[in-house]
Amino acid sequence: MLLYMSTGSPQVKSTPLHSVSVAGAVLREDGRLLAIRRADNGTWELPGGVLELTESPEAGVRREVLEETGIEVEVQELTGVYKNTSRGIVALVFRCKATGGAEHTSEESTAVAWLTPDEVSAQMSEVFAIRLLDALDDEGPHVRSHDGRQLISTP
Repeated sequence: MLLYMSTGSPQVKSTPLHSVSVAGAVLREDGRLLAIRRADNGTWELPGGVLELTESPEAGVRREVLEETGIEVEVQELTGVYKNTSRGIVALVFRCKATGGAEHTSEESTAVAWLTPDEVSAQMSEVFAIRLLDALDDEGPHVRSHDGRQLISTP
């Protein structure tokens, strides 16, 4: 973005940059949700990652879920947009249906599990659990912000 001073010479204004990530809220017919235990920090989260520059959000979700869990998915709908205000990450979460594959870990995951909603609430931090739990209802897409540890209420 360029701003012009009264002399007409351009002055560059710094604009914050954001990273865009995608994640799959994969719901099984029995109501269980797909989750991974991350290799880098040991936390339970939904499978996902940074969207590549040339791919669509739906293609990114399919790629990330398959890479991290071995599960192939059909992307159904956007269920939420979540912004980490401390790191500048915007995450797009999509409800997905498993269509094939078999669970396996990867370089990014040390465990893959199908959790009940109660297990999601108990094993995940609030900022990740809400992404899976939001995908269970038809009231979305939800838009939420957090600071990396807890949700930030918006007016």
